[in-house]
Amino acid sequence: MSTPPARRPDPGLDAVMRERRQLINLAYRLLGSLAEAEDAVQETYARWYAMSRRQQDAIESPGAWLTTVASRICLNLLRSARVRRETYVGEWIPEPLPERSEWVGGRSDGPGADPADRITLDESVNLAFLVVLDSMTPAERVAFILHDVFCHSFVEVAEIVGRTPAACRKLASSARHRLRAAPGPSRTAAERAGIVREFKEAWEAKDIDALIGLLDPAATATADGGGLATTFLEPIEGGEQIAYAWVELARRRRADTTFLERTVNGQPGLVAQQNGVTVTVFGFEIVADRITHIWVVRNPEKLRQWATP
Repeated sequence: MSTPPARRPDPGLDAVMRERRQLINLAYRLLGSLAEAEDAVQETYARWYAMSRRQQDAIESPGAWLTTVASRICLNLLRSARVRRETYVGEWIPEPLPERSEWVGGRSDGPGADPADRITLDESVNLAFLVVLDSMTPAERVAFILHDVFCHSFVEVAEIVGRTPAACRKLASSARHRLRAAPGPSRTAAERAGIVREFKEAWEAKDIDALIGLLDPAATATADGGGLATTFLEPIEGGEQIAYAWVELARRRRADTTFLERTVNGQPGLVAQQNGVTVTVFGFEIVADRITHIWVVRNPEKLRQWATP
């Protein structure tokens, strides 16, 4: 009895193993939401496996195909997100990410860890950067991220965005102009962490003068509860106004609430926990030696990576 020929390994499986983390990283930067990024990547692979084996074999580079499809899915999501956010309760802030060692779904040393689900934390995922990205048109954002962050040629970008390479070059240039207009950090990470620590201590002490001294006079605080958690709906503008608001928060603080220094999207930040469960994540933008922006994320749907395992 003859032995049946061994089945060739599935090239799609190899593509999944090689490309998943890259696609998650790309999709998170494009969408500002890990949940949406995971959905986009899942849809990408669903389309791959919906093809016949012959169609898969005809694709010269599965990785390039997956990147193109994922980017187009993200582009469509970005376009529809503008409509969805018109009905979003309060301000929308990108989903914050913890330090890789603290991830729940992608915990590096815990059970069920999946390295493919971790985001590489660098300057292109800090909250200030993502907020500026969110102000761009979908095409600008996709062109900039693909070319400037992931080093794709404008010819490749053009195929994804559906415009000419010259038009994509202009889109990326416009995006760079927006980013250059935003002030960048002028302190080391250790210095910024020190300022956040001073802010935490002044907040806990209800020291209004110390808080005012740490905040830029034109500082802004923005909160995202998504209609699922209580928070202020409109941004608070002015360092003094923020200081008074934070002192009032301290006065209303529950006895089981603790504030911890944590890394938020690769930058020094704070988290508030109640009975050990993270209920709020605070991101900071620091220019020179003053806090210029505070992002407060309370939407529980955006805090799942911070949950206690």
